[in-house]
Amino acid sequence: MSTPGTLYLVPAPLDFGCATQSPITDVLPDLTLRTAARLQHWVCENAKSTRAYLKRVGEHSPLAVPLQQMQLQELPREAHKKGDHGGQGGAVFDAKALLAPALAGHDMGLVSEAGMPAVADPGSSIVRAAHDAGIPVVPLVGPVSLLMTLAASGLNGQNFAFVGYLPQDAAQRVQRIKELELLAQRHNQAQLFIETPYRNPALWQALLGSLQAGTRLALASGLTLESARIASRSVKDWKKLGTEPDNRTPVVFAIGQ
Repeated sequence: MSTPGTLYLVPAPLDFGCATQSPITDVLPDLTLRTAARLQHWVCENAKSTRAYLKRVGEHSPLAVPLQQMQLQELPREAHKKGDHGGQGGAVFDAKALLAPALAGHDMGLVSEAGMPAVADPGSSIVRAAHDAGIPVVPLVGPVSLLMTLAASGLNGQNFAFVGYLPQDAAQRVQRIKELELLAQRHNQAQLFIETPYRNPALWQALLGSLQAGTRLALASGLTLESARIASRSVKDWKKLGTEPDNRTPVVFAIGQ
């Protein structure tokens, strides 16, 4: 029986879908780029965007094989929509089957469209299956928008939670916002969440209309880009400014004390 390969968790730049991109060497260290360049087997969120990412990697470190020869396996579509960690309607599929190259002794990469795979993105099922199969798992260094937002927010970095997306239904969204605010107040626990870009304005108005005046509200968008916006103010002060987030760019929101 062959010794299994290693599953590398390969972070991607945060500029996916943005009009401009930062030089890849500004956001990913040399070791991450060199490791990505030598991998030939991948599990990915989207094959097209992964090829575009690897093309950028190849401009820094020569790829082990041409892009056309890369073995790219996409996670099931339902994993993108429902999550892939199981429970509460999450997608259920045979994650171990996607790890066949690693079980045959080949190193593999897990990559999402932006940031760290399996964090606010699908991939946790692959990581879990790798552990269960005795495949070593190695996370590589790169940008993680949630932690960058938290660090820049002024909120409690010693006690925080990421809660994913808030409900789309207006009434349920308001209820959830108030629940999160109560958690933040009772436990001094920062609450982080994200939204699809075109729904940013609706969420923003719900936040300003539901949160108490003294609650601190932070947002971060375009991280690692020259156009990055990071701001943290009380709800009262946000209302005075009368501004709102961009509806074209992914935003991380955070509330707390």
